[in-house]
Amino acid sequence: QVQLVESGGGLAPPGGSLRLSCTASGKISSITAMGWNRQAPGNELVAVTTTGGATRYADSVQGRFTISRDSAKNTVYLQMNNLKPEDAGVYVCYVGYRSRAFTPSKDAWGQGTQVTVSS
Repeated sequence: QVQLVESGGGLAPPGGSLRLSCTASGKISSITAMGWNRQAPGNELVAVTTTGGATRYADSVQGRFTISRDSAKNTVYLQMNNLKPEDAGVYVCYVGYRSRAFTPSKDAWGQGTQVTVSS
């Protein structure tokens, strides 16, 4: 019932920028965390934001990427600046959520959006 729709991927030159977005919909009571993984081809955590606004970034993107969240819209964004070729891959949105209050948290994953960094 929970779906994640990602957008914003595409082609950017080295040093360019992209902004990814992901919106969760369905039976969601609350969200505990939202983030982005990169399949390149492995599944590597890029950035995550958790309850209380804490954020974590992969060392390779720290200082260049910024994750933010619009709780009212169940949407997470990833602003990607100063892109490098090694940033390329399929970016997959993640959400940890509760379908009802005081129930165990569940996970959902998006289909992914392709990011290509090339001149």
